[in-house]
Amino acid sequence: MKVLFLAAEATPLVKVGGLADVAGELPRALARHGVDVQLALPFYPGLKAELAGLRPLATVEVPRPDGVQTATVHALEVDGRRVWLIGGEPIDAAPAVYGAPEQDAAKFIFFGIGALQACRSLGWEPEVVHAHDWHAAPSLAWMRTASFGWDRTPALLTVHNLPYMGTGGEAALAGYGLRPADDPQLPDWARQLPLPLGMSHADWITTVSPSYAGEIQTPAFGCGLEAFLASRAGRLRGILNGIDPRVWNPGADAALERRYAIDSLEYRLTNKTALQRIFGWPEHGRTPLLAMITRLDVQKGVDLALDALEALQDVRWQFILLGRGDPAVEAQAEAFAAAHRDRAAFIPQFDPFLSRRIYAGADMLLVPSRYEPCGLAQLIGLRYGAVPVVRATGGLRDTVEPYASEAQGTGFLFDRADPQALADSLRGAIQVHADTRRWAGLQRRGMAADFSWAASAAEYSDLYLQASAERRARSGG
Repeated sequence: MKVLFLAAEATPLVKVGGLADVAGELPRALARHGVDVQLALPFYPGLKAELAGLRPLATVEVPRPDGVQTATVHALEVDGRRVWLIGGEPIDAAPAVYGAPEQDAAKFIFFGIGALQACRSLGWEPEVVHAHDWHAAPSLAWMRTASFGWDRTPALLTVHNLPYMGTGGEAALAGYGLRPADDPQLPDWARQLPLPLGMSHADWITTVSPSYAGEIQTPAFGCGLEAFLASRAGRLRGILNGIDPRVWNPGADAALERRYAIDSLEYRLTNKTALQRIFGWPEHGRTPLLAMITRLDVQKGVDLALDALEALQDVRWQFILLGRGDPAVEAQAEAFAAAHRDRAAFIPQFDPFLSRRIYAGADMLLVPSRYEPCGLAQLIGLRYGAVPVVRATGGLRDTVEPYASEAQGTGFLFDRADPQALADSLRGAIQVHADTRRWAGLQRRGMAADFSWAASAAEYSDLYLQASAERRARSGG
């Protein structure tokens, strides 16, 4: 089974958010199921600088109603995976991975069509095209409407974050001859947006967790597309994301002060003490150390966490917040840390090295998201023995088992997206933390949970086969 992956980012070449981990790690797991993945990425100017000696493998034409553009195809192998880098003027004109919607839409439409043209030019015919998020979604519309012989090829679209639909890309779609969707279930405003357009042409729509697949069919999470998504319920499946246990392994992580495993949890204390020393706090092993590692965005509930901690002034805790994002949220975090210098710190940056040390030293990892399609932080937290305290939504609900007794549960969940609900959950978690035996049991159950890509890859492999068989049946063999 040959599958073309289309994505805006993928580790280790281009990493901005969680999409990069999926596009970078899932192909390796799929290979174990006999799936041959060809990954295609835009050849961003920053990548060109890093790979200055790379020569083009081919050039292909990207047709437009007003003429033809030329795309270059560069090929390389990364960690045993083949990657095509699609370059050209629209990508050079918008050098950041993500920027202004109008320019982004043009470069990503160009990229997707260029990757499909590369398949034909290089004689590598995919049996399935798997597009990720709005950036790659228009390529599915082009497959179905451009009369270039792609009508028999099954198409999957994975929605990683529904609110990001490519708004502002309407003119770019028209510029490449892509007409508005004609699905009557789509509202008028959505028919000329990249993500809804791609969904209307996909054989299957997947999301990154089962709970999120259900949530987006409701008004609370459907972003105005809930009726359309409910109409496609039989073609909508939630497949949980995973993590690579070799990448996230506290027993072999060179960033840690001291490595440890499920049977040597006592060594975690060295990592916790190292963090306390960095921030000049008392090195008390029994003081709960709480942490958030996240993009600073209203979605992520940073404000809920800060307000909840304000309500817990009678309780001992220390708190680290690592991340960047919305300037208003950053300002709130700065003010909170300044008011609680003796036990709170805010580090406004993306720091992969420090994040690993925090996962290894924190007692609890806070993920109070207002919505969360899957979530990566809680999976890493479980793997590293940082007990998650999460809102019961999306993939958080699917991956964290609520603490119920000394023999059951891997973390703590709360339902309402408000500070008091989180404060109550934290208070309960801190009470359990005081019992070292019960807490160690929580940590070990979390560390033993299997959130590798194996199960996800098996589900995707089965879905590829099903989609391929369905498309063959519809086309008469």
